[in-house]
Amino acid sequence: MLNLTGKKALVTGIANNRSIAWGIAQQLHQAGAELGVTYLPDEKGRFEKKVRELVEPLHPTIFLPCNVQNDEQIDALFASLGEKWGKFDILIHCLAFANKDDLSGEFSATSRAGFSTALEISSYSLTRLAKAAKPLMNEGGAIVTLSYLGGVKVIPNYNVMGVAKAALEMSVRYLASELGSSNIRVNAISAGPIRTLASSAVGGILDMIHHVEEIAPLKRTVTQTEVGNAAAFLCSDLASGITGQVLYVDAGYEIMGM
Repeated sequence: MLNLTGKKALVTGIANNRSIAWGIAQQLHQAGAELGVTYLPDEKGRFEKKVRELVEPLHPTIFLPCNVQNDEQIDALFASLGEKWGKFDILIHCLAFANKDDLSGEFSATSRAGFSTALEISSYSLTRLAKAAKPLMNEGGAIVTLSYLGGVKVIPNYNVMGVAKAALEMSVRYLASELGSSNIRVNAISAGPIRTLASSAVGGILDMIHHVEEIAPLKRTVTQTEVGNAAAFLCSDLASGITGQVLYVDAGYEIMGM
């Protein structure tokens, strides 16, 4: 029933085979979507090489750099996308970053620069990408981003990233309101803790995972594939009436009080 054949999907945020974005890209591909993939450029081209080799089996027809702190790169990405695809259907936003020093210790000690960096990359980037994508997205299009429970509740060693995720979730609602008249839906997935390159910066991530395995109703945490399945659903016509929502894919952990 879940069929994305004929849909074109741009996936951001793949870093390696543990990335949630990688799980999403795989499930979109399996459902029949044609993929475009971005990577974070670096001087030595290490990220480009690693991501290119990883996604090769998915046969992306677009593979381009995008540093979301650079407006020129964003505009160049979507100009190329427009030339290659004309229009497209799906935007996957899996981008987040905070300086490690701003994730631990006292929240009030968060640096001004660190706060700005976390909010710019982890939250504002969704708004900026949505702005660039809007004129190129087909009616019935979908935007999906990744959040986490730390955006609504205090999580140890999450600090400024929790504020960034709160801003991200509110951005989802405002973007859903704006883009709804174009029949473009915007949703977020709040995934349970998964061991990824990004989560490795969070102190005690393995303890968090073990805690979820003990407390969550399903007595386990979730996988990249499960998050990918949820994203594919939100991008499909099966979710045509869903927008502005945060879908928890966390083995039920969010419902527990103690």
